[in-house]
Amino acid sequence: MDRRTVAIVGGSGYAGGEFLRLALFHPHLEVTQVTSRRFAGEPVHFVHPNLRGRTNLKFIPPERLEPADILVLALPHGVFAQEYERYRPLGKVVLDLSADFRLKNPDLYRRYYGEHPRPDLLGSFVYALPELYREALRGADQMAGAGCNATATLLGLYPLFKAGLLQPKPVFVTLLISTSAAGAEPSPASHHPERAGSLRVYKPTGHRHTAEVVENLPGRPEVHLTAIATDRVRGILMTAQAFLHDGWSERDVWQAYREAYGGEPFVRIVKQKKGIHRYPDPRFVQGTNYADIGFELEEDTGRLVVMVAIDNLVKGTAGHALQALNLRMGWPETLGLEFPGLHP
Repeated sequence: MDRRTVAIVGGSGYAGGEFLRLALFHPHLEVTQVTSRRFAGEPVHFVHPNLRGRTNLKFIPPERLEPADILVLALPHGVFAQEYERYRPLGKVVLDLSADFRLKNPDLYRRYYGEHPRPDLLGSFVYALPELYREALRGADQMAGAGCNATATLLGLYPLFKAGLLQPKPVFVTLLISTSAAGAEPSPASHHPERAGSLRVYKPTGHRHTAEVVENLPGRPEVHLTAIATDRVRGILMTAQAFLHDGWSERDVWQAYREAYGGEPFVRIVKQKKGIHRYPDPRFVQGTNYADIGFELEEDTGRLVVMVAIDNLVKGTAGHALQALNLRMGWPETLGLEFPGLHP
């Protein structure tokens, strides 16, 4: 069987560790190197105990990194852009999970992140969201993984803007976000006594993923994100409120989603008329690459509420990245991503 070597830079974090978990069970991938300065010399299961007995790999320092067919970068935001010339030659195909090259517009990047260290490279990476950029990903040697909150928001809103269903009014998005979205580095905000049982609004305005949402939606509409921290370990629940044009109905919304996602392997429309699981719930996509999308139309006002549930570490990070890599390598798109989730 044809196998390609993979090196994961920053494999002790949640994003890198999740990609490692998926890659270890992929029939065409052979993980040969996983880097971590802090844990160099330790077995990977020391940090990722779910991988006990599944691999004998040990972390190596980044300085010992050797070339591989595929280089996956799970570094803190800003590091890859600063050290692009060092890392880029080490992989024929490069997949960056940070925010460094997600945007194409330098002004948009400057507004949300500050000055980019390599503005000449903006636009040279393909945004690794397969549902939007499948064909471009098939020929991409440089891919930038989408942000988890942007992924949920884009998947929910893109078909509606593409079909021209929404009035030209601001769209307001609320994101309920799990603790793992903040990364593996502890902080006062992630300290258990502060986070447990809490619903804390931590980014009411100016969320950085707004830039990705605006740049990738048709027509660059006005969209506003508010982020709320929960004490869930995994998952994002996105709700968006928008208004349909007069004369459009729920049937038109159904049609927009069917046209956009009818053949998508990892998008499910969840809108049941009875039972307790009528709308998307992050609980049922935990550990999976699925995005569950639901909606409800307020007939007398035209207000449409869109709901999307994803696992922030899989569909929101490592899963859609692996899905994009499958497309790039010409492998079945669902390979290594078939886990259906658990219930209860």
